[in-house]
Amino acid sequence: MTAAPDMTVIALGAHVLDTLVSPVEQIPEGQGGQLVDQIKVTAAGPAGGTALVLAKLGATVRSAGAVGTDTIGDQLLALLARDGVDTSLLLRRDGMQTSASVVPVRPDGSHPTFHVIGANGGYGPDDAPWDAITAATHLHLGAPELMGGEAAAKVLSFARDHGVTTSVDCIVPGEAAWLDWIAACLPYVDYLLPNDEQVLGWTGTTDLVTGCRALLDRGAGCVVATAGAAGAVIVTADGEHTVPAFAVDVVDTTGCGDSFSAGFLRGLSLGHDAPEAAVLGCATAAQVAGGLGTDHGDFDLAAVQAFAAGAPTIDR
Repeated sequence: MTAAPDMTVIALGAHVLDTLVSPVEQIPEGQGGQLVDQIKVTAAGPAGGTALVLAKLGATVRSAGAVGTDTIGDQLLALLARDGVDTSLLLRRDGMQTSASVVPVRPDGSHPTFHVIGANGGYGPDDAPWDAITAATHLHLGAPELMGGEAAAKVLSFARDHGVTTSVDCIVPGEAAWLDWIAACLPYVDYLLPNDEQVLGWTGTTDLVTGCRALLDRGAGCVVATAGAAGAVIVTADGEHTVPAFAVDVVDTTGCGDSFSAGFLRGLSLGHDAPEAAVLGCATAAQVAGGLGTDHGDFDLAAVQAFAAGAPTIDR
């Protein structure tokens, strides 16, 4: 079998430690307690979660960002390293908590989130690993909103100037003000990877393709919007495509967006066009959706490719 092409990724930005509790139908009142089936801790975040899954898919991945010197940070680094991520570019910040979330997962797989931004909020261009970026094939920036569009543009434009493919994923909700906050970085983004609620809320549109085109008008090279069970929509200057999701029994949607991003980016590194890469993204997300947390699933690139071989037809 021919080896997959080399892919060296800098996953820069938000790294989070998730604590997931399942199943949770309601929060007990007062001092009440509730028995659950599972509590799990996993590395997560639009940079950290994507890094973890990319490493499982055979990419060489280096995480860049900031964590605290607390025990949460120790655990986050250990979990990333366990799954093959190089954590040497993650800075340790004294006096700052490592970013963390508590996620009560409902029986249908949906979930609210309780989140602390922590050390992620103090990372900016002055911290960026410039030499490592130039040596990479891909830069994936998770949560550029934490540093602002102009600051993120400095990192992304540097990567583009050195021939590095750039991608961006955000965690902010679909509110129009956030688009203005990050807009300055969009001309340096090859692949923008929002979800459908973000696209519609940011752009004030009611049609997903129209919203994606509005983001192209802001400078993004290609917009790939995930839409949960509806799959993904890929919009470029040349047209739009729809990729259906795979039918799976969903246990937890936590990390599905990050795993989609990982599969999509890995597909690009294999020479796939964007719609074909989105099929690999949907197939990867399907592996993660079947269990609790971003690190769920004992899969590698070959397993996901085999699963993706049964993909529904791409709407071209």
